[in-house]
Amino acid sequence: MSRTPTWLPLIAMFAVTAIVFSACAGAASPSPGSASPSAASGSPSAVASASASASAASSAPFDATSYPETAIDCANPPQFEGRAYTGNISQIVAADQYTVEFHLCQPDVAFLSKIAFASNNIQDADWLQAHAKDKSYVRDANGTGAYQLKEWIAGDHLTLEAYPTYWGEAAKSPTAIIRWSKEATQRLQELAIGTVDGIDNVGTDDFQAVKDNPELALFDRVGLNVFYMGFNVDQAPWNDEKVRQAIAKGIDRQRIVDTFFPAGSEASKYFTPCDIPGGCGGDAWYEFDAAAAKQELTAAGFDFAQTYKMHYRTKTRSYLPNPPAVAQDIQAQFKDNLGIDVEIVVEEDATYLTNSSKGDFPLFLLGWGADYPDVTNFLDYHFGTGANDAFGPHFPDVEALLKQGSAEQDPAKRGEIYAEANGLIRQHVPMVPIAHVGSATAFRADVDGAHSSPIGNEQLAVMTPGDRNQLVWMQQSEPSGLYCGDESDGDALRACEQIFESLYGYELGGVEVKPVLAESCDPSADLKVWTCTLKQGVTFHKGGELDANDVVLSYAIQWDAKHELHVGNGGAFDYFPALFGGFLNPPAPA
Repeated sequence: MSRTPTWLPLIAMFAVTAIVFSACAGAASPSPGSASPSAASGSPSAVASASASASAASSAPFDATSYPETAIDCANPPQFEGRAYTGNISQIVAADQYTVEFHLCQPDVAFLSKIAFASNNIQDADWLQAHAKDKSYVRDANGTGAYQLKEWIAGDHLTLEAYPTYWGEAAKSPTAIIRWSKEATQRLQELAIGTVDGIDNVGTDDFQAVKDNPELALFDRVGLNVFYMGFNVDQAPWNDEKVRQAIAKGIDRQRIVDTFFPAGSEASKYFTPCDIPGGCGGDAWYEFDAAAAKQELTAAGFDFAQTYKMHYRTKTRSYLPNPPAVAQDIQAQFKDNLGIDVEIVVEEDATYLTNSSKGDFPLFLLGWGADYPDVTNFLDYHFGTGANDAFGPHFPDVEALLKQGSAEQDPAKRGEIYAEANGLIRQHVPMVPIAHVGSATAFRADVDGAHSSPIGNEQLAVMTPGDRNQLVWMQQSEPSGLYCGDESDGDALRACEQIFESLYGYELGGVEVKPVLAESCDPSADLKVWTCTLKQGVTFHKGGELDANDVVLSYAIQWDAKHELHVGNGGAFDYFPALFGGFLNPPAPA
């Protein structure tokens, strides 16, 4: 795999971040009190939406809140409809107007990277109270970022304008436009003629064309992603582990990479890319062996007379630049390699992620791009206690190991745990990892500050488009919404990142975390309590000044599935339980 020169040092730095924080930590904050299981669910009214304006704050005392009101007793987790709480957060406390404490059940060495992610951006509490229930916050926004939303013309573009009283460095361009086209050819054509200044996901066959054009510049993006074929292991015939193992041997992953993916891509040997520390321990994935695969299917009593549906969406992604062609090739491999007839079913782009997370598709194509450079982002999200139902019922043996790995501070011991987890995932085959795929952004050569991000969160505010007074960016699709607590598609998340901010963020074009809305978040000696001190004087675009209650409510309504403001867009809220182990009051299994 081709690698970005600065990438590996950043990964190495991240691998020791938790140890450094642990060594430098001060005394632990007081532990939250115990709670009976019945107290743990909390009440929606437990969090007052008390974000006040600067004038109000000067004349009234700050009414600090906690969620839930009484901390969860992690040693005796509460039961929700007969299921024990699996999350890792015990309580979130507004200690004072500018201090928030996160109390955890066990250490989380990737905590800072998790709170830096776009789904955990901080919203004004009054805005949430006014706009969550009717979902108006899906199409409107009140953030703290360098850009604010000016207009959203459905089907055409978003217009962002520089926020005049931004607390940090002002946006370089007064206006930024986000446009979209699912066709890589159109994106490149518009870049070449100058109607857009930058594009995402250069087409597989267009890398050289960009390099050969002196008016354009190519920025490679390392393949921190995985494209996979998933199974719902609860639905026949994919509910037979022997069948899934045979299918894993019958798909020629290298053929797909060589035929459809750009330079810098590689056939997957593990679900997690090997650039991620701890991602590639244990036995590598099954080698391609069509004859053995067909024999194993026959021995398992597989019904070759049936036709089986395979679901996918046509939206291009960094992990899948040509969905129709790849889907057709996999369909052909099922027939030619295994003697299985597969019907391709094209799903709606807008609902595909929500439906797949519910487990609606017995056999499907999907992928994942890194949000932060830790193995938890790949394995916990897909196979941990907070994972969605895309693959059907979870595997308890994998869940137990992942819980150990997320808390282990010793890199060598973590590696051993994840090697064992990789082996179990290989045994159970909830999916077939096919490729880690290279990609690139491209810009007009005169765009100062142009870059690509290994995690796909390019920052438009740092770019100056030559002598033009607006920057135009073109991506693959229209954002599905701007409340990113309940979005999981990269095009929506990138749009949110221009408008909203989290307590921490990522270095420009890299993966190291840095404070953003927090001055710092400091751990206790045991990494179970993180105390975040907020920046003061930060204002929201449409009113309100940042305080600790805004942080508590922003997290609480994602965490508690029965909170009155737990509404979202599609309502899946996939990220929060995947990052932090589970919901409070989780919904009943589908």
